[in-house]
Amino acid sequence: MLQTIRNAWKLPELRSKILFTLFILLVYRIGSVLPVPFVDPVIMEQTMEQSSNALMYYTFLAGDAFSKANVFALSISPYITSSIVMQLLTIAIPALERMSKDGDEGRKKIARITRYVTVALGLITAFGYYIYLKNMGIVTQDGRGWFGGFVMVSCYAAGAALIMWLAEKINEKGIGNGISLILFANIVSRVPTMAISLIYNVMGKTNTTDLIIEIVLLVLAVAVGLGMVWFVVHMHSAERRIPVQYAKRQVGRRMYGGQSTYLPLKVNMTGVMPIIFASSIVALPTTIAMMAGKSGATTGFWGVMNSLFAPSSWLYAALTFVLIIAFAYFYISISFSPIEVANNLKKNGGSIMGIRPGKPTTDYISKILTKITLIGAIFLALIAVVPLIASMFASSFNLLAFGGSSIIIVVGVVIETVTEIETQMTMRHYKGFLE
Repeated sequence: MLQTIRNAWKLPELRSKILFTLFILLVYRIGSVLPVPFVDPVIMEQTMEQSSNALMYYTFLAGDAFSKANVFALSISPYITSSIVMQLLTIAIPALERMSKDGDEGRKKIARITRYVTVALGLITAFGYYIYLKNMGIVTQDGRGWFGGFVMVSCYAAGAALIMWLAEKINEKGIGNGISLILFANIVSRVPTMAISLIYNVMGKTNTTDLIIEIVLLVLAVAVGLGMVWFVVHMHSAERRIPVQYAKRQVGRRMYGGQSTYLPLKVNMTGVMPIIFASSIVALPTTIAMMAGKSGATTGFWGVMNSLFAPSSWLYAALTFVLIIAFAYFYISISFSPIEVANNLKKNGGSIMGIRPGKPTTDYISKILTKITLIGAIFLALIAVVPLIASMFASSFNLLAFGGSSIIIVVGVVIETVTEIETQMTMRHYKGFLE
């Protein structure tokens, strides 16, 4: 990997793309530490310490910006939600489905609609976030009027729109996927904070027995983390190869076809999207409680809701496991079409060995896809849920509750970015650079 990056740095065009991507991420990190007017940082820090379990998902997506109520507090969440909504509407609304199949022009129109939806969701989320800050007493007295509310909502909504623009600029002129890289930056930025918290937690133990237990848990957590990284890398590259045979055909005096190849189906074809979908749904009750100013409630209806849907509850872990599997199948159904694959094979004179072209090929691909999707979904669910369960038995590791999801995102982004660099180098016919 390091050799690939080193070789890519020698090419002026790729070097400029890498530098542009790093510059965009630097701009994003600067926006993540810019404060918003009328926010009391001391009360905000105390509030986040008291309700860290309920708001852990948003801190996971937005990094430290959410926990400090900075300009980029909403992070990439409105853009992700907008993209999910548009994918669902593309299936439900025939006009959008026709638009998605209308080549580049149709995709540009859908992208423009997605931007409008992102701005609308950003305004709604910014208003809800402001109400939460106001109810929790985090907004100063000067910010409680209509002018202060307008300024704060405008700052957060503008921050969400700017993040969307930064992500699209990475897609257009940089290397890698903009959404994934911003999530990657958020996760990596939290690593030092998490490490310092764990070290302070160990050093704060005065009893020898407690100190030994904490050290053993810390070593065990590091070992499990390294094992999860190896497992994620292995599963990310795992694929089911379906053998395909192309018939011979003569064009003029030349003979084409006749070769054997394979159709690769990745085990983890959905990436981390099912985890993001499932976490968004499971976090919905605590989101409503946050907007109602009841995120710190411990009794009554809101107390029961906060207790049931906290990341430290068994219900949260069980729902996350089930929803990840459900969303994995859903995401595959909207992103991969066995019918189109079978038709493309038939048009190009290809066929799966032992399977007739047409509907039998579609059924065969669908059958294999169902099996490997189940394997990939269980893999994602285990990676996401195991750290949640571990945090239930060791409260000192609450900050690692989303460690599995973080590892999947980090490893996936690194592998996909390096693969894209290798692909662009190969397209430029620079032989020997990938050796």
